[in-house]
Amino acid sequence: MSLLLLLVIVVLVATGMGIALLGSIKVTLARQLQIDEARMGGLVSTFGFTLIPVILTAGIVSDLVGRQPVIVGGAVLFTASLLLFAQARAYWMVLAAVLLLSAGWGTLINVVNPLSIVAFGGSQAYALNLGCFIFGIGSFVTPLGVAFLVRRLGLRGSLLLLSLSGVAMAVLACAAEFPAVAPAPTQEAAAAPGLGTLLGSAIMWLCALALFFYMPAESTMAAWATTYAADKGMKESSASALLSGFWLAYTAARLVAALFLPKGHETAVVLVLSLASLAVWVGVVLCRGKGLAAALVISMAVAFGPIYPTVLAVLLGNFPPALHGRAIGLFFTLGGLGSTVLPMLIGAYARKTSVQRGFLLAAASAAGLCVVAVLLTMKA
Repeated sequence: MSLLLLLVIVVLVATGMGIALLGSIKVTLARQLQIDEARMGGLVSTFGFTLIPVILTAGIVSDLVGRQPVIVGGAVLFTASLLLFAQARAYWMVLAAVLLLSAGWGTLINVVNPLSIVAFGGSQAYALNLGCFIFGIGSFVTPLGVAFLVRRLGLRGSLLLLSLSGVAMAVLACAAEFPAVAPAPTQEAAAAPGLGTLLGSAIMWLCALALFFYMPAESTMAAWATTYAADKGMKESSASALLSGFWLAYTAARLVAALFLPKGHETAVVLVLSLASLAVWVGVVLCRGKGLAAALVISMAVAFGPIYPTVLAVLLGNFPPALHGRAIGLFFTLGGLGSTVLPMLIGAYARKTSVQRGFLLAAASAAGLCVVAVLLTMKA
């Protein structure tokens, strides 16, 4: 196994851990530092808002300077965040740790996506779906692993141990041989021409719009699946098991897509999965029985899982490697706005009516994704 391949696998697992970390330590952290739910919610929002400028900046720097220094910097930020979490004695220290975690995570995510294509080989859709499968494994095992470690080492000891993953990333990044895909600084004085090319591309805008509609629909089911199941009469333990089943099916669907998605048919697959997700959302809104509700939640995971990596594959397949960092930066900057706006609207509407009625807005988001998928199929 080459060092670059090993590095990519470690980064994918670590970033999967990073996205699940705050939720995994939230209860223990809040109890130890007496942080109320409102301020914990603020930490979650801080993580999301910080990502937007970080991913764009990391993309510009990685295209102009190279992937290696950016991934080393991201690993250092990631390590520093876990060390600060371990030493936190006040809310401001936790807030600073979240800022560092978001900055490190966003930096690593921007770089690891194009590196996955080089490390795994095959088509972009294969490499990115496989990468997202490994990322999902990291996310899935983190809550279980953190709970196990905290019982034996305490929160501080657990975080110190987990910080070694950042050290491993930095060491591997320094030792690995990176592909030379970025132009030398003397050949390109500024990022503006590259950004201009991307902003003038219909593919760039359509992929970003696909992410805009996809992310809130996905995050809605992830956030409210247990509430929806409980409203249908499921016990709390069954609802929690259903959420675990959602993430398992979601992750497994990406592996299936990596192995069997036909090359050259990426946009058609995105369209079929988008239409399937819309049909499932309509079923979720109309469903009355708990058995059917559980089946619909799992079906949603199967439909949603491969959409993001496959859309990203379409995006990166339409631009040269020297623009991949900036393409990913714009992809998340423009598309990620949906995940900051629509979930708040869904939550507000659900409070006035019910979670199931609130899902109407998620269904509308899925319908928007279908329209974009049609346009993407026509354009790509």
